[in-house]
Amino acid sequence: MKRLLIFLLFITQLSLAQKITITGQVVDSVSHALQGATVILLNPKDSSLVNFGASNNSGQFEIKNLEKIEYILKITYVGYKTYSSLLHVTESEVMDLGLIKMYPAQTKLDEVVIQSEKIPVVIKRDTIEYNALAFKTNQNSNVEELLKKLPGVEVDNDGTIRSQGEQVKRITVDGKTFFGTDPKLATRNLPADAIDKVQVFDKKSDQATFSGIDDGQREKTINLELKEEKRNGIFGNVQGGVGTDDRFAAKANLNRFRKGQQLSVLGMANNTNEQGFSMEEYMSFTGGAQQLMSGRGQVSVQLNSNNQSGIPLNIGGRNSGIMTNYAGGVNFNNEFNKKTELNTSYFYNYLDHDIDATTERTNYLSNGNLQFNQHSRQLNTNANHRVNATLEHKLDSMNSLKMVTSVTYNETESNTKSESQNLDAGGILQNESIGSTSSAGSSVNLNTNLLWRHRFSRKGRTLSVNGQLSVTDSDRDGDQNATNIYYTEGEMVNNVLQTNIQETNTVSYSGTLSYTEPLGKRRYLEANYTFRQNLNDVDKRVYDVENEDYVFNSSLSNQYKSDYQYHRAGLNLRMVRSNYNLTFGSSLQQTYLDGDLILLDQKISKSYQNILPVAHFNYDFSTTKHLRFDYETSVQEPTIQQLQPVVDNSDQLNWYIGNPNLRPAYAHNARLNFMTFEPGKFVSFFAFVDATYTKNSITTAQSYTEEQVRISTPVNVSSNTRINTDATFSFPIQKFGSRFSLSANVTRQSGVNVVEEVESGILQKTYGGRLRYDYRYKEVFDASLSANISRQSTDYEFNKSSNQLYFNKTYTAEANLTILKNYQLSSSLEYLVYESKTTDYKQSIPLVNLSISRFLLKAKSGELKFSVNNLLDKNIGVSQTADVNYFQRQTTNSLGRYYMVSFIYAINKQLNPMGMRPPRGGMMRIIR
Repeated sequence: MKRLLIFLLFITQLSLAQKITITGQVVDSVSHALQGATVILLNPKDSSLVNFGASNNSGQFEIKNLEKIEYILKITYVGYKTYSSLLHVTESEVMDLGLIKMYPAQTKLDEVVIQSEKIPVVIKRDTIEYNALAFKTNQNSNVEELLKKLPGVEVDNDGTIRSQGEQVKRITVDGKTFFGTDPKLATRNLPADAIDKVQVFDKKSDQATFSGIDDGQREKTINLELKEEKRNGIFGNVQGGVGTDDRFAAKANLNRFRKGQQLSVLGMANNTNEQGFSMEEYMSFTGGAQQLMSGRGQVSVQLNSNNQSGIPLNIGGRNSGIMTNYAGGVNFNNEFNKKTELNTSYFYNYLDHDIDATTERTNYLSNGNLQFNQHSRQLNTNANHRVNATLEHKLDSMNSLKMVTSVTYNETESNTKSESQNLDAGGILQNESIGSTSSAGSSVNLNTNLLWRHRFSRKGRTLSVNGQLSVTDSDRDGDQNATNIYYTEGEMVNNVLQTNIQETNTVSYSGTLSYTEPLGKRRYLEANYTFRQNLNDVDKRVYDVENEDYVFNSSLSNQYKSDYQYHRAGLNLRMVRSNYNLTFGSSLQQTYLDGDLILLDQKISKSYQNILPVAHFNYDFSTTKHLRFDYETSVQEPTIQQLQPVVDNSDQLNWYIGNPNLRPAYAHNARLNFMTFEPGKFVSFFAFVDATYTKNSITTAQSYTEEQVRISTPVNVSSNTRINTDATFSFPIQKFGSRFSLSANVTRQSGVNVVEEVESGILQKTYGGRLRYDYRYKEVFDASLSANISRQSTDYEFNKSSNQLYFNKTYTAEANLTILKNYQLSSSLEYLVYESKTTDYKQSIPLVNLSISRFLLKAKSGELKFSVNNLLDKNIGVSQTADVNYFQRQTTNSLGRYYMVSFIYAINKQLNPMGMRPPRGGMMRIIR
């Protein structure tokens, strides 16, 4: 055995000794370093790619583990002639080529065209650019599957995208709007093989882009840059499938892109819980987003009668309930000429949603805990029409107009049956409720924005005027039938039979004037003024039904009119230097609120004045290393719902009452962002620290009646502090065709909770991390493994025994094997673990999907696929949350096991007939 080990060590050392390293430095004709030059080695026999690299910020490159044979060395750099040389390898272990000079290109004739799609990640100032060819996806995959492969990018099972810890709000295609602002319409409907590059950046407002003065308004945005061949033709996918349990799925997308024009048509129909659109869209149509921000705590997101809007909720990373979905739309972008461009889209969707949910919540009180249990069944339908249009016109070289308009029409219907109860710490029943609710309604929303921009003859002097108009009109009718039994003092039965009618009208208009003046030495001053007015009219009428008579209930009804008026004036100074720029300034905001509670004969009149400083700083260490700091202040005024002192008893054991004495919250937010990329080694690192301090923070106070009915009310507390950090490190092991991505995040939030009018501190800490490993062997096999673990603790000052500690863990494994060239086996495992250390609860959900595909037709444009989804038939979803004074766990029904046979056809795949994938390592392809 000892001799065998010695022999193996000798062979290993011998093989290592046979490897060499080639180094050099790429410079221009005056010996200035060229960073990011592409360095490739070809085999002289067949010109096949052997290895490659890129020069760093000093122009140096290093290519390791090379055999001692001859190579063709080629170096390319944009705007320079291609360098080519035959290398005769020396016997030394390191071959230093010294300075390699490159000269400006004079002609494109007789050149070897090299497509430098080799570096997986590149940082260009504030943009992170991923090369799509470096991240392999399965045949006929959509963009969402591609995004899941990118380091620093995470995609939840509901389709929510996060990049470096921030949620992506917008997707564009070749810089053009794609179906409005819903990211899923692009990620779940466009084919992955149409994408050349994925660019992630913070999109600034139109005003900031025009004036150059950062106003702090940003949207995390992804731009999908198409392959050149896709920009001049028709491409897309058509697929259909049938399965067991009457499951069906059909989907089609057709895209015709040519110079100055984009046309996309989408359609889908399925009952397999696949959504091609976002939950946020529903919430904005029905007012759900406003409810979530109104401080109503978890009441508004429970799957019970209070959720009247029929919003499809996501539980524990899985779509809850059973959904049947029909949707379709068209997107059209056209450049009429160099001065005029139009972006338009129409989209329709219909959703039928069946939810069965069980809620277990422990409410922590100073005099003992209260256990709330509820089982509910909800049937929702939602139909929506949405039209978006953007028209941009350059009047002349000095003036331009941009108009953005969106119109939505939404119809919802919801029917819910629920059984609820509260038990004290000894398990004694305090109350219970059995009831049903139904509601139906519609809403129309119009939003339009008109921006006029003017440049003066002096560079840097600009003037812009921005006007906005928003109109919302919604109507909703509902019925409630409940039997409530209270046991705190004997047994008291309360029967509730009510009907309600609600009309809501909102009109908001605003105007912003901005002027910039150059001060010399690349310094600029901006003066701005904004006026905004929000008019709200809410009329909710509740009637008790008694012996078929309708009796007006004034205590639950509400007529409210409000007028919010804002005046804001500010000054900002911007300094621009070669490697940094700085913007700082301040605004003065004056706010007036006049409200009229008509039924209560009560007036609300308030005024607020705030100074809002701001600062933005960008520093470029190099073209691949950047630092950004942002400091902003903001005011969060109370919403209409928060200010109305009217009881909402939609959930009979959980009431909500507004508070007309609320003051606006004042927030300081500071964010430090750092990113770097080493092109020679393909190593990237992103990190940020985000801190927010909120004074007069609005939180939800909890109190209980004698019958143990919970009452939630928004109140102001002294302050709330939140610190969030996130870091992602990614690096390859090229020799083994592998890539690692490691992310870590920490969140610490401290604040004040209010229980039974007593304030006490609360501290929440979350530690999380994600590790992903990707491996690829040629075009035959690829696999990825990942682990995502989150640990959250909640400490209560008023009751240490109520402290919470729980874990959410997700482990995934995916693998694809190509056999006999035209067959592909695919498998995926998602293992979800929900664990509470406080209650000793643990739930594990393994989700296994398997499929086998046979590729047909020319260029594998056809795919016949047999799949089994959720092989182990785990039809459950779990969510657990610790909040200001309670711990809650929710379980819901989800889609169980089904088998399906599908056929997918890729339209015009012959545009890329070889299915041109990069060679080993996924970094490069060469066209000679």
